[in-house]
Amino acid sequence: MKVSFASEQFLAKNRAFLYGDSVRVSFFVRSSQLIMAEECYFFLMASMRKMRMSIPLSYTLEFFQDLFAEEVLQKEVKDAIIHFFVYRDEAENALSKRSISFYCEVQEVDDVLSIQRDIEIDLIKEVNVNTNVLSNIHVHCPENIYAEIYALENDLDDVIFLNPSKRIARSIFGNFLFLDGNTIKIPKQTEGAYISPLLENFVTFVHKQNLAKIEESELIAFESQKAEEVLIISDLKGIFAVTKIRNKNFGNSKFAELIMKWKSNFV
Repeated sequence: MKVSFASEQFLAKNRAFLYGDSVRVSFFVRSSQLIMAEECYFFLMASMRKMRMSIPLSYTLEFFQDLFAEEVLQKEVKDAIIHFFVYRDEAENALSKRSISFYCEVQEVDDVLSIQRDIEIDLIKEVNVNTNVLSNIHVHCPENIYAEIYALENDLDDVIFLNPSKRIARSIFGNFLFLDGNTIKIPKQTEGAYISPLLENFVTFVHKQNLAKIEESELIAFESQKAEEVLIISDLKGIFAVTKIRNKNFGNSKFAELIMKWKSNFV
C-alpha cells in the first residue's frame, strides 16, 4: 500500500521543483505508533530555519501528530518511514517571507529499529561533500544523485563520502558508526555528517546504559578498514549492517545485540 498526501497548495507552481528549494525530514512509525516525534519535529524546525523558511504558526508538534494520525496511522500503516518534504511556494514577495507547502510519502518498512539488511559499500573519490551549515540537513544535493548512480553501476549499496579534508563524512543516505572493541566512533557533524534523530536516539541509549563508549571523531578513510563492525543509520532508509568494504568483510553480531537492547526500550 502506497500512502502520500500534501497540503492544498501542492499543485501550485513551487520552488522545490524549479530550484530544489526544499527540506526533507523523516518521521517514524513503529507498531502503529509515532515514535521520536518530538526529536523529528525539532529537527524539522531547525532545518527550516537554516534554509531561512517562514515557519507557519500552525506548525506545532500537535499539528504533525494529528496529521500523521489521520493520514497514516488511521490507514493501518504499522511500520514506516514518513518522508516529509516542505518547500517554498513560488511568489513575488521576498524569499524568506514566502508561504510554504508540504508533500509526504509513506514508505512501509520492516521494523524501523531493526537492521534492514546487509550491504556492501566502497569509497567514492570523484566527488566529496561539504562541511557548511547546510551539510547536516537533507536538502537538494547533486553529489548524492551522482553517488547513487555510481553505486548502482558498481554493484554497491552505498558509498563512503569524504569531505574536502579527505576525512569520512557520511554515506549517501545516512551516517556511519564504526565499532572497535568497546568503542563506537562516529564522524562529527562538523565533518559533514547528517544530523539524525534516529542516530542520536540510538547513541544516547548506548551511552546512558554504558553499553559502549561513544566517540565523535575525525576519521581518515583507512579507519573504515580497522573497524570490527560497521553500521549505517539513515533517517531516510533505516538501519543497515555493512558486511564488506573493498576486500574486507565485517560481522554484525555486536551491533545486532545493541540494536536489540535499544528496541526493547520502546514499548
